[in-house]
Amino acid sequence: MLSCMLHRGPDDGGLYTDENISIGQRRLAIIDRSSGGHQPMPSADGRIQVVFNGEIYNFRSERDRLAQGGRRFLSDSDTEVVLALYEKHGDAFVERLRGMFAIAIYDRRGGPGRERLLLARDQFGIKPLLYAEKADGIVFASELKALIASGCVERRIDPGGLRQLLSLGSIYQPNTLVSGVRNLPPAHMMVVDRSGCRVSRYWSFAPDRIKGLRTAPYAEQVERLHEVLRESVRLQMVADVSVGAFLSGGVDSSLIVALMTRETGRAVKTFSVGFESGTSAVDETTEAAEIAAHLGTDHQRVVVTSADIVAHLDRFICGLDQPSVDGLNSYFVAGAAAQAVTVSLSGTGSDEIFLGYPWFAHVANRFGGDPLTWPAESRGARLWRTLSRNPAIPRADRSEEFQNAFGGLYHCFGPDMADALLSPHCRADAPKIPFHLDLAPSDELRYAAPLDRAGVLCLNGYTRNQLLRDIDACAMAHSLEVRVPFLDPVVSDYALSLPTESKMKLSDATLDPQAGYAESGVKRVLCDVARDYLPASFFEQRAKKGFNLPHADWLRGPLAETMAEALSPGTVARRGIFDPETVDTVRKDFLEGRRPWSHPWILMVTELWCRQVLMA
Repeated sequence: MLSCMLHRGPDDGGLYTDENISIGQRRLAIIDRSSGGHQPMPSADGRIQVVFNGEIYNFRSERDRLAQGGRRFLSDSDTEVVLALYEKHGDAFVERLRGMFAIAIYDRRGGPGRERLLLARDQFGIKPLLYAEKADGIVFASELKALIASGCVERRIDPGGLRQLLSLGSIYQPNTLVSGVRNLPPAHMMVVDRSGCRVSRYWSFAPDRIKGLRTAPYAEQVERLHEVLRESVRLQMVADVSVGAFLSGGVDSSLIVALMTRETGRAVKTFSVGFESGTSAVDETTEAAEIAAHLGTDHQRVVVTSADIVAHLDRFICGLDQPSVDGLNSYFVAGAAAQAVTVSLSGTGSDEIFLGYPWFAHVANRFGGDPLTWPAESRGARLWRTLSRNPAIPRADRSEEFQNAFGGLYHCFGPDMADALLSPHCRADAPKIPFHLDLAPSDELRYAAPLDRAGVLCLNGYTRNQLLRDIDACAMAHSLEVRVPFLDPVVSDYALSLPTESKMKLSDATLDPQAGYAESGVKRVLCDVARDYLPASFFEQRAKKGFNLPHADWLRGPLAETMAEALSPGTVARRGIFDPETVDTVRKDFLEGRRPWSHPWILMVTELWCRQVLMA
C-alpha cells in the first residue's frame, strides 16, 4: 500500500504495527522537514500513534496556546500539534483545526480490548480518505490504488458509482467506483473499536455565523473580506519549502497571487497552461501573462502539445485514481509547478462561495428570493423558459424541482442516457434515478437564499467530487501539494453571512458571455477587494471564461486510435459494464459533431482506468 503511493510522499515513510493494526504513511515533507516530523508519530508514552496527510494552517497559534498550558514540543511539525490537541481535547480536537487533512489516530490508552481508531477528514473534503469495512476489520487509505494493493478489496466496479459517473461526470461521495469502498464524508469523523464503526459530523455550512455582517455597509463588507482573505492566504503560505501559485488570469487566482506578493514582498512563482496553435481550446495564458507582468511574478507558461497528451495519457489515468470527466489541466500545470515548487496555491472554490458562475442566475430567477427582471426576449429569459414549470409552488416545497433543475444545468449524460449506456447486469444493480436523488445529499442549505443554496450545492457536488478530487490526485501524482485559500471555514462563514446582492449583482448582462466582471455582476464583493491590486481595465474588459482543453481535437487526432480501440464493440463487450451498441453510437455521434467531447472521453477514460488502476 505504501509503495504504490510513493508519489504522494517521496521524502520519507514509516510503519507501525501491533496485534491490532498496521498504519503507515508516505511523507511529502513541507513543515519541519527534519526527522522530527516523521510518521507515524507516537505520543510520549507510546500509547497513541498518528498518521496525517495535509496541513494544519493554524497549528502555530494552537501550539502557542498548548505551550502556555505547559505542553512541551519536540519538533516544529504540525503533526505533533494534532497529537497534542487530541490528547488535550479528545475527539473534539478536530473542531479546532483550520486546514486540509486526513487523519488517523490509533489510541491504546483504554487498555487491551478497548483500543480505538479515529479517522477524520477536513471540512471541505480537500484531502481524500477512503475505507472499506471487512468482516474482521477496516482498511483505509488516501487512494483507491492503495486499497486495491492491500489485497482486502475486490477488483470489482460498483454499478451505482458507475451510473453516477455517467450521469453527472463524477462520482458523488461517499460512493466510489470500486465495490465496497467508501469515502469518509468531509467534515466527518469515524471511530472504530470492537463494537463497530460510528460516523459523526463535526462541522456544517450555515448562514449568518458572523452576526451583523449581512446588514453592514457594503464598503465595510469589502474591507472585512479583504482582511479575511489576507489572513487565509498568509496562513496557507506557511511552509519550509518553496510556494507558488496557479495563475489563470481570472480574478480568483489573480487576487490570490496579489495577496501572496503583498505578504512576501517577493516575486511569486506562477504557472499557467496553454496549448499549441490550431486547437479549439480556451487559452487564458495571454491574460495570465498580463497579470503576471502587472504583479511582477516569476511566470511560466506551460504549452501542452498533441505529443504531450499521447505521452502522458497512461500516467494521467493512473494518477487520476478514479475516472472523471476532468483533471487534465490540473495534471499538466501541476507537473510544471512541481519542477520549481513543492506547494502551489489555487483559486478553486471562489465561484461557489462568492457566486461566480453566471448560470446561478437561472436559480435566482426561478426560485425567488433574489428578484431578477429580464427583458422578455433576453438570453436569460429564453434559457430559463425551457426549464421553468410550476412557478407558483412555494420554495419550501420545491426541493426536488430545485435539484432536478440544477442537475439539468450541469451534468454529463444525465439519467436517461446513463441508464442506456449501462450493460444489462449493471443496469439491474443500479436502476435509473432522477437528478434529485443524486443531488439531495449535497443540497445542504435548503432554506437559505436560492443563490447561496445553489453555491453550497455546487460546492458539495461538482467542486468536491470533481474539481477538488481531481486537483489532489493529479497534483500528488507529481508530488505537489495544492492549497485552496478560498475553501477555509472562516472564509466560507464570511461569504455565507453576506447578502447575496453583495456577491452577485444580477442584471440582464449576467448571462452575457462577453460581459466583463463589472457588467456581469458576478463575484461583486471579491472583485471590489481585487480592485486594490489589479488594473481598472481588468474588471471592465475581462469576461469570466470556463477553462476548456482541446479534448475534441485530441480525440479526433492523436487519440483517435486509442478511442476507437477502447470503445470498440469487442472491447466494450469484454469489459461487460457498458452496452456496446450504445457506446458505438456515442462515438459515431461525436465524430459526426452531434455530441460533446465529454461523452466519448468519459467512456474511454473509464476503460483505460480499468486497465491502469483496477488492473482487471
